[in-house]
Amino acid sequence: MYKIFSCPIITSIIIILNYEFSFNTVYSQENWDFDTEVNDQISLDPAFADTRVVNGHSVEVLEKNTLDLRISHRFGDIAVPNAGRTLFGFDNSTDIRIGFEYGITDRLMIGAGRSKGSQPLTEVWDGLLKFNVFDQSEKIPFSLSLGSSLFITSMARSTDSSAINSFQKFSHRLSYYSQIILAYNLNNLFTVQVAPGLLHRNFVLFEDDNTNFVLGVMTKIKLYKKISLLAEYYHVMRTSNNINSVKYLDPLAFGIEIKTHAHVFQLNFMNSRGLGEGQFLPYTRSNWLDGEFRFGFTISRHF
Repeated sequence: MYKIFSCPIITSIIIILNYEFSFNTVYSQENWDFDTEVNDQISLDPAFADTRVVNGHSVEVLEKNTLDLRISHRFGDIAVPNAGRTLFGFDNSTDIRIGFEYGITDRLMIGAGRSKGSQPLTEVWDGLLKFNVFDQSEKIPFSLSLGSSLFITSMARSTDSSAINSFQKFSHRLSYYSQIILAYNLNNLFTVQVAPGLLHRNFVLFEDDNTNFVLGVMTKIKLYKKISLLAEYYHVMRTSNNINSVKYLDPLAFGIEIKTHAHVFQLNFMNSRGLGEGQFLPYTRSNWLDGEFRFGFTISRHF
């Protein structure tokens, strides 16, 4: 059988902004401006304000000795029939992740986290390693990073041999994702990123593929000072999108990024339910056209 928007959203935005402006009253308005000019030329800022775009990684890494506490939350479907009874998804939680990440050097970061998990797998632990090879400069037209992640589920083993969690050995609980991340920053106004990657799951349904090649495309458009619009799309290459009568789709997400002195806030909409490449890449089955998309947020705090 096996092979080895709504009013609550506006309220959330107001609460977050009110908190952060109060926290940073000691900072002048000039600190909110991205661009600096050197010899009448714009000095390039990082391609993204955060180590993530929406769900997936950006080309950025943490600075040396920086600790990042990250909290991510994904709610329920917004526009399906009777969505109002769940406050347009706010009563539901499809996934939650709490993680800590650390910059060992200015180019190397590590991290670990725990997700509630979204079906079919729950209780997901993850670890990551990301290395920035070089940044965009006058001599180099793009930034390049390499990343690798490990995912482990600790959910209870099922005695049902037809279940995805009928783990026969510990290695069946593991999945891996490695990627190459390239980004180009156009005068701090527009960033485009391409991220090819390889996903491998040790234990999958019979009709599924253990290994999938993945291509991610992301963009950032600067709207005003430290507020940007984000878009993210991943194409997962499969033998078939229909597995055990379930049709899986490619993850598509949009977001607003708000950068302050020590925080990055992301307010997002996506059709994926889970967090982490081991979840949102292979197991997304919600359709935007059917109203099966959800609100989510991420709070990143640097120490």
